[in-house]
Amino acid sequence: MPVKKKPLVVVTRKLPDSIETRMRELFDARLNLDDTPMTPEQLAEAVRTADVLVPTVTDEITEQLLNDPECKLRLIANFGNGVDNIDVTAAHARGITVTNTPKVLTEDTADMTMALILAVPRRLIEGASILTEGKNWPGWSPTWMLGHRIGGKRLGIIGMGRIGQAVARRARAFGLQIHYHNRRPVAPVIADELGATYWESLDQMLARMDIISVNCPHTPATFHLLSARRLKLIRKDAYIVNTARGEVIDEDTLIKLLETGEIGGAGLDVFENEPAVNPKLVRLARAGKVSLLPHMGSATIEGRVEMGEKVIINIRTFLDNHKPPDRVLPSML
Repeated sequence: MPVKKKPLVVVTRKLPDSIETRMRELFDARLNLDDTPMTPEQLAEAVRTADVLVPTVTDEITEQLLNDPECKLRLIANFGNGVDNIDVTAAHARGITVTNTPKVLTEDTADMTMALILAVPRRLIEGASILTEGKNWPGWSPTWMLGHRIGGKRLGIIGMGRIGQAVARRARAFGLQIHYHNRRPVAPVIADELGATYWESLDQMLARMDIISVNCPHTPATFHLLSARRLKLIRKDAYIVNTARGEVIDEDTLIKLLETGEIGGAGLDVFENEPAVNPKLVRLARAGKVSLLPHMGSATIEGRVEMGEKVIINIRTFLDNHKPPDRVLPSML
């Protein structure tokens, strides 16, 4: 009896060893052991040869790529929660199923968001650089490296989904007052638990907050949601923290407002053109006006393994002719 051929699964980046090993056991898995990002040409070849593609946030799966007449893909099992790197509508039109890895990175991303909420007003990264970059530390002084306490301040959360709610729970424990803007109010039981105030108008909320946390996904509707006009509504002593996607903020305008002191500071884990980081942001960081991190919000070993396990479940379920548990449809975006 002939042995059934395993489906070809192309993985675009290096994944945790345990996940790669399991993929090799289950599928004809083509791995990226040196973790070099695939070129557009390599992605195009993968689309023509693979049954399943496992991309990450760094891989642009465009309409042009998917409309290749030789496209063989049946499933795009995204290694990530956000799917803004994939043209889901084009995939759906071609009959290609798209899945993601939700509910895995909530706590990790919320932890990093809270870390930046603390780091920016308390000048943690700026203070640490005094000791690690050979700068002169004159010793303790009553008026040196003063920041601001966060207890009693108002936190405005943009996007009150799973991550936004997890941020709110952490922030409330630090004594912050919780406000939020969302497409619709959260359930009353959640609002009561968090003591959260809903703002239907994002403009009105922005003008009143001490700290603003961006926790919404990047979609066509949220591109530059914090536009030049909206950024100018923010108070001069307020801070912005972004652990979602860089494209949600008009980065050029944010930089100008930070340079002129029209916004108090920012903590950024994501950037509009990453991995490129605007040199002006780097200069602002060296001046102590911004805290920058290299997209580390979800970077835990436990989280990455759970993501990989979800990818495997989605692939196996699909190949067994069932609907994958984490299917993404255009109507969901």
